[in-house]
Amino acid sequence: MKIKNLIFLITVLCIFQACSKDDGIDNGGNETVDIEINWEAAADSSSSSFIYSYWNAADNYFQYDNNSNTDFHYWPQAHALDVTIDAYERTGDNLYLTTINDWYEGVKAKNGNSFYNEFYDDMEWNALAMLRAYNATSQERYKTAAIDVWNDIKTGWNDQGGGGIAWRKAQLYSKNACSNGPACILAARLFQQFGSEADKQWALDIYDWEKEYLFNPANGAVYDNLNARTGETQTAWIFTYNQGTFLGSALELYYITGEKGYLNDAIKAADYTLNNLINSNDQIMKSEGDGDGGLFKGVFVRYFTQLILLPDLPEATRKRYVTFLRHNAETLWKEGTNKNFVLFGTYWKAKAGTSTQLTTQSSGAMLIEAAALLENENIF
Repeated sequence: MKIKNLIFLITVLCIFQACSKDDGIDNGGNETVDIEINWEAAADSSSSSFIYSYWNAADNYFQYDNNSNTDFHYWPQAHALDVTIDAYERTGDNLYLTTINDWYEGVKAKNGNSFYNEFYDDMEWNALAMLRAYNATSQERYKTAAIDVWNDIKTGWNDQGGGGIAWRKAQLYSKNACSNGPACILAARLFQQFGSEADKQWALDIYDWEKEYLFNPANGAVYDNLNARTGETQTAWIFTYNQGTFLGSALELYYITGEKGYLNDAIKAADYTLNNLINSNDQIMKSEGDGDGGLFKGVFVRYFTQLILLPDLPEATRKRYVTFLRHNAETLWKEGTNKNFVLFGTYWKAKAGTSTQLTTQSSGAMLIEAAALLENENIF
């Protein structure tokens, strides 16, 4: 056994010895009695093992899986950084701060010494994560990089298909939900933090375009893309992460304007997800596969959690949302987690094996951190 893996196993055992009375597992990693979960302890276990298992300390990036595949993929770096920031903001632990500090140079180097990318959505995810890193650490380099990437993202807007940010630089006619929802969130957050009216207008324009072309106001569905050359909207592809970023962008504009229509849109998008993108037999969010799809549910959870935290959300709606999220989190932790390695699978009710991709693991870790956040806010 490699020394790194041995150290990791010892660390995991120590973690579970510290929290087994609270999270319903014994020291051998087996489920015990069905007791109330201590989400703080669960998140400590989840996020620390996330770093130990996926962080490539030699080159300072998150690698493809928890075993021997050290491939670098750009867009998952953003969500892995988000998980790390979640844990750092919750704990203040230097394990997470060190990772945040090292991420910048490592990811930049692996991405060709730049944060630019062919795909506009991939840059948006990383710009959002870097803005959060700036707010968590006050490191100016993260602010500078986020704004620099944002300036490149804006070049993706063109008049084909009525506007919108393109999906990729070599395919400007494909206007996707995944390249517009995060862009709107980024523009809105930049406005709220730094006060540029131009960024506010960008957020409003991007949102208006996505709502007109990719949002179904009757049921809350967010369609995947518009092909501007043919005028065809891809209505068959509806994914949790597009639902999440649309509701997240609506939420950001509600913060800015106070206009109730944005909150109503966010609720519609959330309700569509809860009614349609689940396994109806158990109310668990459906598997969207591994690879890129492994990240989709985690993105939804991130913005859905922010909606739950909104003080203006009707209490009956909040209660319904909390019940749904708690059920998914409890099911993942009690049934879907490989407790020997703290690994999550693509379907949160099915126990994970001994190898999981970074994308899939990130989604599970986001859910556990969300549960801890809601517990700390006295909502769980």
